[in-house]
Amino acid sequence: MHYVYVLTNSKGSFYVGYTAHLRRRLAEHQEGLGGFTRGKERKLVDYEAYASGSDARRREAALKQSSQARRWLRERTRDSKARVLEELSAGEALNRSPSKRRP
Repeated sequence: MHYVYVLTNSKGSFYVGYTAHLRRRLAEHQEGLGGFTRGKERKLVDYEAYASGSDARRREAALKQSSQARRWLRERTRDSKARVLEELSAGEALNRSPSKRRP
């Protein structure tokens, strides 16, 4: 199987990627091995599975390039993204040391 996946961060921005090994790739993102996502906590909000790698790559390209596809993605993941943002915000507040807290 081949996967197109969508990650979001605490600021609500999306990252769209493609992989043949979803669990491994998500672990790599969490370990900071992805260039674009390095140093940022991201959570999975959506993924699509394809039998063909070429279909998955075309879908990834469409999500990255088409404003209509990005709008569809925002609508499709609205509720999931809201929950993830709450989790990430809560985690950031717990991890922030007292000297780094904003007033």
